[in-house]
Amino acid sequence: MEIALKIAGGQFNPIELNFIRFLIGGLALLPFTILYLKKNNVRINRSGWGKIALTGFVIVVLSMTLYQLSIGMTKASVIAIMLSANPIFGLIIGFVFLKEKLSRTNVLALILTLVGLLIIINPFHLSGAMGIVLGLLSSIIFGIYGVMSRVYGGKLGLNGLSMTCLAFLFGATELGILMGITHIPAVANAIPSGFSEFARIPYFQGISLQTLPLILYISVLVTGVAFGLYFVSMEKVGILQASLIFLVKPALAPVLALFVLGESMNANTIFGIVVILLGSLITLMGEKIAYGVMAIFRRNNPEAHPQVDELEVVKDKIENSELAKRRKATEEAVRNSLEEKRESRELPSED
Repeated sequence: MEIALKIAGGQFNPIELNFIRFLIGGLALLPFTILYLKKNNVRINRSGWGKIALTGFVIVVLSMTLYQLSIGMTKASVIAIMLSANPIFGLIIGFVFLKEKLSRTNVLALILTLVGLLIIINPFHLSGAMGIVLGLLSSIIFGIYGVMSRVYGGKLGLNGLSMTCLAFLFGATELGILMGITHIPAVANAIPSGFSEFARIPYFQGISLQTLPLILYISVLVTGVAFGLYFVSMEKVGILQASLIFLVKPALAPVLALFVLGESMNANTIFGIVVILLGSLITLMGEKIAYGVMAIFRRNNPEAHPQVDELEVVKDKIENSELAKRRKATEEAVRNSLEEKRESRELPSED
């Protein structure tokens, strides 16, 4: 995604490109959203539309605008790595505002991810500082959007795809209104010359037969389909497992940027990628790894952790008792059914 946006960024105003991709991406998902709303008889009140509009403002106007600007200021591969850290920020936001539990493995993953970002940013030899700061802000706000989409969508009865579609369309509309304000002469003249891209922002300038395939790829596939599938997968397998998609970005983006854009990878970037991947892997597999290590250690040192064995005994008792309860309930249901059939045959008929 970052590579395609980097290429398109040289032909379009960055704000304009952000507006186009989310407008077309939202429209591409609209038929599926309408079908879902009708099939499930979903009714959204005024408060619900306000929540959707706020979610759209966060993702389109704030997060992705900063994201698009950051790509134009620094390497696409670095920004891709920044965005891949958003599930970790989502965990922090969920812990602070939703009181969701944060395990020790998640804390370790958070620390490793932040260390990896510092290694990549390399604050002692900082280059493209503004682009990195904007990319980091974009990733944090994206994490906020992920939590908002999940919470508001659940309250409104919307699935991940329909919530994504409506947020995109509202966000594109809000961004379009702000773009219109920049055409007011008083506003346009007040913008400093060094920020000319924020004055009289065009809407569809630069679209031609040559650029149309790139625009459709960015808008429909990268924006509409990719975002929609991400939130659908989050519903099916959970937020941590769905975040597997972001494991691919830090490893793949720098390689593609090297071959397509000619962006070099230094030792700091490679080492930082490895640390972030390790942090993400711990987030997804940490509990399984922890219990595996605990089991191995317990087998080798049974006397060192008797409390673990006691926990296993209690766990077995609970599982066995639950199994016994289910078996007893099944037997009673079958017995009652047989009794009812037997009694119905013994009763005289109306004839």
